[in-house]
Amino acid sequence: MAKATAKETPKKAEAEAPKKAPKKAPKKTPTKADQKASDGKASSGIMAPLNVSADLGKIVGSEPLPRTQIIKKIWDYIKANDLQDKANRRMINADKDLKVVFDGKDQVSMFELAKIVNNHVKK
Repeated sequence: MAKATAKETPKKAEAEAPKKAPKKAPKKTPTKADQKASDGKASSGIMAPLNVSADLGKIVGSEPLPRTQIIKKIWDYIKANDLQDKANRRMINADKDLKVVFDGKDQVSMFELAKIVNNHVKK
């Protein structure tokens, strides 16, 4: 009798690596900034509310605002009234309200805004 020869393929020894559990994110310890944000009051540094002068108040409003919001509102005013110079976009042309804030200058550089704002705010 003839034996049927069946070729058996040898099974590869697959070593299955054990599945790793996903790493948990380490617990974040609350920082001072997180604590201020949770309180709803950011009262120091750049977010401290500042009182604006009457001249600047015509543009940004009379309520105390952080320095960042003051600059943002000035830029909103500049863009709404199309006061940015067409030829040199770094220069801001003053209208009658801004001219008072800009200390009588007809045109100022955008890099001077921080200095100008500093002259019109108090803690």
